[in-house]
Amino acid sequence: MSVVDLIATADDRGLAASGLACLDRCVPLLGGDDEILRPLWANLTDDSDPAGWGPLVEQVRAKLDADAGAFGDSAAQRGSGDAGDEPVRLARRMLDAAPAGRSAAELREWAEACSVASLGIHRLLDPADDPTPLDARRAGDTEGMPPLAAAELRRQLTVLEVVAARGAGGLRQALGLTTEGRRVLRAAVSRRARAAG
Repeated sequence: MSVVDLIATADDRGLAASGLACLDRCVPLLGGDDEILRPLWANLTDDSDPAGWGPLVEQVRAKLDADAGAFGDSAAQRGSGDAGDEPVRLARRMLDAAPAGRSAAELREWAEACSVASLGIHRLLDPADDPTPLDARRAGDTEGMPPLAAAELRRQLTVLEVVAARGAGGLRQALGLTTEGRRVLRAAVSRRARAAG
């Protein structure tokens, strides 16, 4: 199944994990540390209170805003007119769009948007050009896909699959994939910065 198909059939936990994993992989672009989204991951376990999701989202936004304000040279604060800042804008859009509720209706649109944004970020950071539309890639057309974006698409698929198959039991694997993806993104950002001189 494609990412599009899996998001269409996912339950609220799967949708939240999907969107959260995409955001978490890209959070270094916003100046966030590796632990900043952990409370939201914890909110997806069986013994958590779904009503706590919204306040936790607001706490994350406030923390990232405070960090960006404290460090004027952070990625989120660099000139908004530069095309090189598009990955930062896409990451910020994921965070800003996070819903206050944890219902499937609210989360499905967010999971879709995060999937597109995260894949777009990885494509922007990939030195190889890819003329195929993102919608086609997400629908399953992976032929000739550049490696950085292809790996991100595989991570999106796997997160959705493991949470669909194992529920809360799949969250650990989803988080592991996300941690790996975060390292990959940091390396890609570093390569791009070196190439830019």
